[in-house]
Amino acid sequence: MIDKKRALLIGFFGFNVHVWFTYIDIIGGFRNFWFYPYKVFPFLPTSFALDVSFIPVSYMLVYQWTQNRQKNYYLYILILCILLAFVFKPLLTMLGLLELDRGTTYFHLFLINITVALLSKFITNIFIFFEKKPKQS
Repeated sequence: MIDKKRALLIGFFGFNVHVWFTYIDIIGGFRNFWFYPYKVFPFLPTSFALDVSFIPVSYMLVYQWTQNRQKNYYLYILILCILLAFVFKPLLTMLGLLELDRGTTYFHLFLINITVALLSKFITNIFIFFEKKPKQS
C-alpha cells in the first residue's frame, strides 16, 4: 500500500514514529507507568509488536494518505491519536494486554501520541526543507 514514489519519505517518517515510541515505551515501562504482561521479548519492558509495526504503520498510512490527497495532516492524525488512546489502548487493557499504573491515564497516552505525531512530522519537514534547499557552491 506504500506509495513507491515517496517510499523513502514515508519510511523516514515511520522510522521517526517507531524510534520515539520505542524510547517512550521503554522509559514508561522502566518507570512503571504502564506494563505489558505478555511480550515478544520478556526481558524488555516494551511491546515491540506495537512499537515496530502497528503504531508506526498506522501513522505512516495517515501521513501518506494526507500527503497524496492534500488533506490536513494535523486533523487526521488527531483522529488517529484519539482512536489509539481512547479506543485501542482501553481495548488492550480490557483484554489484559496492557496495565496502566502510577496514575497514568488514557489522556496521558493521548498526549504522548500527539507529541510523537507532531515531533515526527516536524523532523520530517526539516529534512524535506534541507533536501529542497538550493545547494550553495
